[in-house]
Formats: sequence, C-alpha cells, structure tokens
Amino acid sequence: MKIIPEKWHEEADVIVVGYGGAGAAAAITAHDEGARVLILEKAPKGEEGGNTRVSGNVWLTPDPPEKAASYLRAMCEDYAIPEKMIQVWVDEMGKNNKWVKSLGGEPVEQKSLTVEFPDLPGIECVHVYANGKEAATAGGNEALWLLLKNSVEERKIRTLFGTPGKRLIQNPGNNEILGVWANRSGKDMAIKAKKAVVLTCGGFENNQEMIRNYLTSLSQGYPKGTPYNTGDGIKMALDVGADLWHMHNIAGPQYSFKLPDRDVVMYPRRMPGNSYIYVSGAGERFVFEQAYAILTAEGLKYPVKHGKIWRYGQWVPSPTPPSMYCIFDEKTRRKGPIYGGDPYKIGWVEILDLYDWSIDNSKEIEKGWIKRASTIGELARNLNLPSDKLKETVDRYNHYCKQGKDPDFDRDPQTLEPLNEPPYYGIPLMPTFINTQGGPRRDEKAQILNPFDEPIPRLYSSGELGSIYGFLYQGGGNVGECMAFGRIAGRNAAAQKPW
Repeated sequence: MKIIPEKWHEEADVIVVGYGGAGAAAAITAHDEGARVLILEKAPKGEEGGNTRVSGNVWLTPDPPEKAASYLRAMCEDYAIPEKMIQVWVDEMGKNNKWVKSLGGEPVEQKSLTVEFPDLPGIECVHVYANGKEAATAGGNEALWLLLKNSVEERKIRTLFGTPGKRLIQNPGNNEILGVWANRSGKDMAIKAKKAVVLTCGGFENNQEMIRNYLTSLSQGYPKGTPYNTGDGIKMALDVGADLWHMHNIAGPQYSFKLPDRDVVMYPRRMPGNSYIYVSGAGERFVFEQAYAILTAEGLKYPVKHGKIWRYGQWVPSPTPPSMYCIFDEKTRRKGPIYGGDPYKIGWVEILDLYDWSIDNSKEIEKGWIKRASTIGELARNLNLPSDKLKETVDRYNHYCKQGKDPDFDRDPQTLEPLNEPPYYGIPLMPTFINTQGGPRRDEKAQILNPFDEPIPRLYSSGELGSIYGFLYQGGGNVGECMAFGRIAGRNAAAQKPW
C-alpha cells in the first residue's frame, strides 16, 4: 500500500504473517538473532499451526548433499530451478535434524516412508523423520508442531490470533516494505516492521476463484489441511510487485468426501475393503483407485505420487472429472468406516475439526451422504449416473477380478476384489489436495523477487507460499522446506538495519 500511515497501532522488528511450521521457524530464528518478533495469525487461538500441524508432522532431511541436488533437479524436470536455490535447499534442508535437536526434539527416521520416485537420480538422499519414536510409528501426528509451538511460547514471542494480514505497507519512494495492514475484531491496524516482514501464510487451497484461475484442470477443490489458506499472501505480494512461480503445482489431487457443512474434506487413505471402484459422472472408471500406499512383498508401493501418475511415458496430474463417485458393495461396507479408523491421524477433520464417522457407515447412510440401492442400476439412478454405463463398468471390473489382471489401469492384483454383494453404495467425491505450491518467487536469501529478479526490500517468505517444488513432490518435503527457509528468512530479516 503506497500510503504510509500517520499512526502505527503496533510495531516490532520483524513481523511474521502466518503461524504454521514456516512461521514458527522464522519467528524462532529471528528472535534468537536478537530481533523483537510479532506473529500475525488469521486463525483463532487453538486453530493455528497451518498445514504443518495436520500434515503428519514428518520432514525431509536429504543426505548426502550431491544426491539431494540431483533428486531435486529431477523432481523439477522442465521447471528449472536456479542453481543457487538448489544449493541453498540442499545445505539448509540438511540442517533440519540438528535444528530440531537444538529445540529439544528427537529426530527418528520413519523407515516406512520410502522414496516416491525410485527411477530418478539421487534417491539415496531421501530420509524422512518424525519427532520421537512414538511419532515415527504413528506417522508423526502433532509431535513436531507441538515442539515448534512450545519453542515459540518459551521465547515469549507475541502472537496476535484472529488477526489476518491484509495488505503490505510499502514506501512509494524506494519500494521498501514498512509494515502490514491487518484486521483485528473488524478494525484495521497498521503494524510497523522496523526491519522486515516475512510472509508464511500458506497457499490458496480454500480459494475457489484462485483454483479456477491457476489450476486449470480443476473447476473446484478443497483442502484436507487448514481451511484458513485462502491465498492472502499471494494477493499481498502481488500488490507490491512480486513475481509468481509454480502456481500450477499442487500436492494432489486426490479424491475425498466433502462434509456438507464445512469447507474441508475427509479422505480415505485405504478403503476398508477392496470391492470398490471410482467412476466419473459418465459412469466410467477413470483412475487407478489405490491412491495410497499398498503393502507388498517388496515393501510399500505408492501408485499415485502425491497426485501424479505415470501415463504416456511421463508423470502427469491425476485426472479429475467434474463429478466423481466411489462405488462399493456390502463386503466393503461391513469391514469398517470408509473414512477414519486409522491410527495415522492426518488432516483437519481428523485432528482439529473432528467428525466421528460411524464404524459401520450406517450413520452416514441414514444422513443420505452415502446412497444405497439393491441393484447397480438403482444405485446409478440414485446418483444420477447412466445406469447402463455403470452396470457395464462394474461388470467389466468384476471380469478383471476373475482374470486377476486390470488391463485398463493396472490395479494391483491383490486389490482386485469383485463388486458383487448387494446392497450397493455410492458416495460423491471431490478433488482435494494437501497444499498448493505456488506463490511469490523467492531467492536463496528467502527474499521475494519482482519480475526483474530484483528483491523487494525488507520482504521475505517461507513455506508453501511460493515453494521450491515445481512439479514432482517427495513426501516430507514441504515441512522440511518450511523449517529450512523459515530459518533463512528469519536470519536475514533479523539482520536488516531498522528503517
């Protein structure tokens, strides 16, 4: 904003906008470098933490460095990353475990999370960690987030909850960022940043207009992480002249159920049984349904790599028809809840905005969320699907089950179980993603750049807001990057001379 306020309502050396993993890392580091830090958090107290809190809390610490550089280059494929960015990612990501230990944490390698792209060079670098032995076996849960949160509180870093940043305050003479306009209890506040502002407010997973504009393969999508990520940081950065990158890239899509009264989704990591298929609104299968890890004799296999599948001799985003449904039979219905029931807690609905899905799915059938019918044709009519086509699709799938081979989508033979025991069930699915990766482009110092590769003075970023990942994504990479670039941003912001 090109008008300098006559009156400042608050001030600090460094303002951090967003209190997730990236914001915590930036705030802790800037504080430890001697800066007075203020965190602005959009969510009310108790709902902070961003995607880091609900993502499983595992992080990537790549090693050895030369392998890490090769792996990152290969993951980005044609989306070239400047070599300086690759090297700083390698160097700072490699320090994640040491930093977690300095906060009192206990990095434990999570052996079950394997390399997602074993055909790429540099795979020896992939090492994923959780905070503590218990977290390593349970998938991390909130163990890392609680360590970061406690570290912020131990330092008495002030946080204003329910206070979203709205616009940046920019000096019209030299383009320096002087502070942030924020909103608290309906009132605008001008908050001075004597040294710098660090944007760590995530992506645009819950902004339908941005999804349509930037994710051109989707007409809609919903977060399985925090509902507070609505692209605020992207708007703020654009307003002061920032360039954008990686706006097309997401950690997804996946296929989930949207709770009717909420903006977030529930999603099955594994259906309780194998007698099910995914179909489009045309009544046809459109994807390999085993979207999550399958345990085989060779170990865990990931047929879908954070929303990317192997087609046409290359990795491409998973298809997302405008309407999608999961069709299953009584065998799968009886085996357990199609959502929840897994000790590995992940996602907003499972950790914060709790919904207790019934153990046998009966409550959701009664609510009409799951449609039930005695025949496939009747189910198709209940779901407004073409009945002849859905029956043909189910018959075709059942034939593949008898053959023990799926020539259409190469579904793992051990998961081919016929869909043949009535009653039959259907539930609508929505495209969902862990996070978007795009946002303002940053450099190796975590400075936000304009379209001419020039840093916008006193403005930094970290985390999923302008992430380094341009195409493929390795599990644990976002949380690892949040900590790494949070530290870089915090150090450099604290080193600025006050204006």
